Formats: sequence, structure tokens, C-alpha cells
Amino acid sequence: MAKKKDIIVPLLPLRGLLVYPTMVLHLDVGREKSVQALEKAMVDDSLIYLTTQKDISIDEPAEDDLYQMGTLTKVKQMLKLPNGTIRVLVEGLKRAKITSFFDEQDHYVVSVKTFEDPETKDVEDQALMRTMLEYFEQYIKMSKKISAETYSSVSDIEQPGRMADIIASHLPLKLQEKQEILETIDVKDRITRVIEIIHNEKEVLNLEKKIGQRVKKSMERTQKEYYLREQMKAIQKELGDKEGKTGEVAELTDRIEKANMTEHVKNTALKELERYEKIPSSSAESSVIRNYIEWLISLPWTNATEDDLDIHKAERVLDEDHYGLEKVKERVLEYLAVQKMTNSLKGPILCLAGPPGVGKTSLARSIANSLNRNFVRVSLGGVRDESEIRGHRRTYVGAMPGRIIQGMKKAGTINPVFLLDEIDKMSSDFRGDPSAAMLEVLDPEQNHNFSDHYIEETYDLSKVMFVATANNLGTIPGPLRDRMEIITIAGYTELEKIHIAKDHLLAKQIKEHGLSKAQLQVRDDGIQKIVRYYTREAGVRSLERQLATICRKTARIIVSGEKKKVIITDKNVEEFLGKPIFRYGQAEIEDQVGVATGLAYTTVGGDTLQIEVSLSPGKGKLVLTGKLGDVMKESAQAAFSYVRSKTKELGIDQEFHEKHDIHIHVPEGAVPKDGPSAGITIATALVSALTGKAIRKEVGMTGEITLRGRVLPIGGVKEKTLSAHRAGLTKIILPKDNEKDIEDIPESVRDDLQFVLVGHLDEVLQHALNGGVQL
Repeated sequence: MAKKKDIIVPLLPLRGLLVYPTMVLHLDVGREKSVQALEKAMVDDSLIYLTTQKDISIDEPAEDDLYQMGTLTKVKQMLKLPNGTIRVLVEGLKRAKITSFFDEQDHYVVSVKTFEDPETKDVEDQALMRTMLEYFEQYIKMSKKISAETYSSVSDIEQPGRMADIIASHLPLKLQEKQEILETIDVKDRITRVIEIIHNEKEVLNLEKKIGQRVKKSMERTQKEYYLREQMKAIQKELGDKEGKTGEVAELTDRIEKANMTEHVKNTALKELERYEKIPSSSAESSVIRNYIEWLISLPWTNATEDDLDIHKAERVLDEDHYGLEKVKERVLEYLAVQKMTNSLKGPILCLAGPPGVGKTSLARSIANSLNRNFVRVSLGGVRDESEIRGHRRTYVGAMPGRIIQGMKKAGTINPVFLLDEIDKMSSDFRGDPSAAMLEVLDPEQNHNFSDHYIEETYDLSKVMFVATANNLGTIPGPLRDRMEIITIAGYTELEKIHIAKDHLLAKQIKEHGLSKAQLQVRDDGIQKIVRYYTREAGVRSLERQLATICRKTARIIVSGEKKKVIITDKNVEEFLGKPIFRYGQAEIEDQVGVATGLAYTTVGGDTLQIEVSLSPGKGKLVLTGKLGDVMKESAQAAFSYVRSKTKELGIDQEFHEKHDIHIHVPEGAVPKDGPSAGITIATALVSALTGKAIRKEVGMTGEITLRGRVLPIGGVKEKTLSAHRAGLTKIILPKDNEKDIEDIPESVRDDLQFVLVGHLDEVLQHALNGGVQL
């Protein structure tokens, strides 16, 4: 057999494309040298050599940039397109390999050696063809990207090498793999390689199918939404769009960095943010996590105001805002002084206890102003759920932090003045005891790591200055009361009320009613009359309401044009407020038998209490009326037993309890009355009724009595004394052990009263009854 000669033909380099023998293909040719090569081929015998570039980015490839194995093809048709490129229809003829490379300046020419597949086929070729065709059929069924007509046309091919080439051209192979098949000259090896490739592709398709089925089963609606949102996020990122969750997460990350959190809390916030980013927005948990992150960001973790440690300025601020209340002011100034000395004192926990209207809440605000701290108020009246203080766990629907953490968010700093208003009005039920939860808040040894169920991270409350207010200390549980420093505000004297009205209340009401000081003036004697005859209270709320009434009526007078200026004196108060509501001085007009004036302590301050005793024929029945509590009933029984034991000494008929029924009555029966301080008052009224001796009208008394007549100490001396002063009494009988409490009474009140200290009921009777009692 003669040796074949090499063929010299023009070269056309291909980019990303490969042509097998017997393939017919359209090509678009645009490079200058490629166009010249085509024109050269058309001039000669229409033969051209096609080979593929190793790197498609090279515009003018050299010999080393081309694969040596390519295809000798025939140009079937050429067509020039309007854009200057040439569309060519070529048909692959034979495999060919470059033996020589020539650069003809305007195009490349190569000398190639051609290869032909053998015409005959043996049994092994037939077996390989069948296997390849079977694999190809299975692949078509699995892929569904190749039509059945393609399989039919392939199955009609009889030459093994050509079948392998055609099948390879329809497989989704990389260019290197296609080139490898082109370079495989031996037909058996070529078919074997194609079978291996089809087998691998089938494995890949099987795996894709399994993955697809698995994903389809597990992909519920939320996962589908998540997939779509991820796509949306990717699109937004490409567009530079900061809307949607991507922008939101970036914004939250920035806010977390700027929130001045502690390192531990910051890490927690970032972890929650990472969870939030992965959860679809439609998920209920997404909003829960978002709210939690917002709370962590909005809480003050390290932000603090700097205390103004100028004691003189603080004292001036407190004096300007409040008249009197020396104990509270003194305590605040002491705190400031120690803070200045140590600069590390924990916030004190004060409890301002007293009747309504004495300025407890406004005093707390003044404390904040004097310290230059933020002020926040939380009302605890009616709170009966422990989670109101400690917060709800995040697993509950509508969970939120407790009132303490809410207050800290509102304050914006970690060292505010925090007012716990009406702490005595908390109650408990099946949902827990909020007062027990307050123990941790108000314990200086524990509140540096306060735990809220919602926030979960420990929060430092040790720098907070807590101020609580209460009307009745008796309703506050002992352990909670033990954690607070109690400062009692008993109430105001008449003189103090006049000062408060002049310096604070009147100016406030004039401003609120749109008046000026030139349009309304209230003289001191007018204010005094309002205090005496139109109010009876420990605080100044009723006084403020009466002044508001005067301002309203003044506004009407001025607007109607009747007058341009109104002056209120004691002479014209009745024109504005009507007839007096109270009689100044509750003391009896004359001495009376069986009527004693007691002093009582209530949640609204001190008050006077009339106790009446009457005798009627009977068999010694003791009747108690006036809605008395158990303690007062026991005091009455003790007083009755004492009088029975002292009938001879008191000059009373020893059989009185068998001849008379005794009725003890406390007027204002609809008002509940209880307490241990009415013992001597009941006993004095009883002795007066049995002896017929009148009780002095100017005398008021308070004290508990034993069965042997001893007088025991009581509480609320200041409040009771103020009520006695308001009622016009001049002599006060107190237990001897309460002598220390007289110092707390304002000097202006002490000067108007005579205090009698007693240790036994005999001494009480000597001072209370006209003519005394001979014992």
C-alpha cells in the first residue's frame, strides 16, 4: 500500500467549537485571516482545515495555540452578512493532523496528514456498537434533551467510528473531552471512551434525579418562599438595592455596633441577627427575633449621665420645688455628699410614705433634676402578675419585657431616677406575686445582675436610684419593706399649705388657665380661709382644685368684660367657692358626757374620731357600732373589762353591768375603722358616761390600753397631731413612750398645742374629765 501524501490546505482556527467528520455545520467567520483562508479555499478545491484554539481569548493564534488534531472539511456554501461576517456551511470529511504550519501573512496554511476509519467491522465492533447505542438510548430517556428522531438517525449508521463521532457530538461534553475523542484514531478505543462518557453522564443524571426528588419532597411552601427570597436577595445585591431583608440586616448590624452593648450581649444580638437573616419573613418566629433584637439595641447598656455633684445647687433646686419636707431633702444631700467622696456609691432605694397629695411623685422628679439624671416613672397600682415585673418568656405569644426593663428603655441611661409609684397597691393572684419579683429589683446585693425573662441577658440596675411611693406601709410585705429606706411624709401644717399655695399651686393654675398675675391675686387671708373651710386633708390636692375653681370663674369674669382684675380675700371667697364645706375646728362646742375625741391614722393622713357611749336600762349587753374592725372591738372589750375592775375606785355602781346595756358608737358608720390606738379614748368615754362627768372639749387623745390600765405606745403621732391641730384641739394626751416622736412635729404646731404624756389610764382621766377622778 502506497504511503499517503500530506495535503496542503488553508487553516481556519475555531473558538469554543469542534467539528467531527461527517458533521455538517454552520459557522460565522469574522476574523480577517479566517476570511482570507475561506476565500483561498473557495478559489482552490473548497477544502479547509478546521482545528480548535486552546485559549478562546486569543485573536491571532500561533501554532502552539492550536490543537494539532482537527478535521479536514469541505466548504459547501458561503454567505456574506450585512455586518461584515461570513456565514459558512461546512461538512467534515476526515480526521487530520498538522505536520507543517505556514504563515502566509494574510492567512495560515497547513500541511495535514489525514486518517480514515476502516470500512470493515468485526464482531467486537458490533458488540461495542450495540452497547454504545443501548447506553445512548437510556441516556436520551433520562435526559429528555435529545429528541427520539436523533436516536433513530444515529441507529441507522453502520460505521462504528462515525456512530461514535455523532453520539459524542450530541453529548454535553467539555471541549477538552470532545477533543480527546477526536484525537482517538482507533475505532474500538473511541467507542469504548464514548461508552464510558455516556455511563458517567447517566450516573450524573441519576444523582440529579435523586436530589431533585429529595428536594421536591422536603420543599414545603415556606422553603419554596425561602428559595425565592434568596433569589430576590441575590437580584437585589446585583442591583445594589438596599430594600428588603438584605438592607434591613445591614442596618441592624450597624445599629448593634453603635449600641454600646457589653461584649456578651453584642455577641448574643449578632447570633440572633444571623438566625433572623436565615428565617423567611413570613415565619412567625421572624417577627419574634426582630422584636428581641430591637429591644437589645434600644436598651441602655453602658450609656450614663454624669451626676451633678454640686450640693448647694441640689439644695437650691429642692427648696425651689418643695416647701418643707426637710428629712427627704437631707437624705438626698447626704447621698450626693457620699457620692462626691467615693464616686462609687450604689443607688439608694428610698420609699416616700404618706397620704395622697403631699408631693411624693413630684419630689422624685425634683430629685432627678437636682442630680441632673433622667427621670422615669412606672405605676405599680393594680399590678398582680409577676411577669409585669420580670417580663414574659419569648415562647409566649405577645411576650414583652417587664415594666422595669421598659422603664430603663424609656430612661435611655443606666443611672436614672426610677420612680416606683404606688408600690403598696400591688396584689397577687394565681399568676404569681409581683412583690416577690420586686425583691431582686430592690436588693442592692442582687440588682447588679437583674434577670428579665424576655431579655434573658442579665441587666445591671445597681446604678439606678430607685424611689418608691406608698400610702400605706402596712400592705407592703415585710421582706420588700426591709429592702427600702422608709421616709415618712406626714402632711402639711396650715402655714405650710399657705406657703405652697402662694409659691407653687397658684402660679401653676394661673398659667394653666391663661391668666396673668395682674389679672388674679389671692391674698393670704383668702388662702387661709380656703385651707380652713374648704379643705380637710393632709396634702394639697383639694386646695389645688379649689384654686383651679377660682381661676375658672376669674377667666369667665374677665372674658365677659365684667372686670379686668380679680382680688380674692377672706371676704369674697364664698362668692367663688360657695358656702364653707367644713367647720374650722372639729372640737366640741362644749364639754359633753360620754363623748371623747380620739386621734386616728388613716391612709389619707391623720384624722379626729368622735367616740360616743350611751347607757340604757338592760342586762349588761355591750353593743359596738360604726363598722369597727376586730382590733377596735378588742380595745372596747379591754376598756370595758378595766372599768368593771375599777368600779369601786371610780365611784361607779358595781352592778352597773347587770342594770344597763352599754352602746359604744363611732360616727360615720359607713367608713371602716380599725387600729390599736383607740383604747384610752373608749375607756375615757365609758368612764364619763358611767360617772356623769363631762370630757373636756379641747382634749384629744390616742393610745392603747391593757387590762390593768397601762397605756401603750402607738404610731403616726405626727399625722395625728396635725389632724388635732386642724380640728382646733389644744391639749393632746399621748403615751409616755411616744415622747421621742414629738420632735418630728413642726414647731409652729408644737407651739399651739399642750402635750400630756401618760403611762396609765388614771392619768388620762385626771386630764380628760372635768374635775378629774378621785382614785
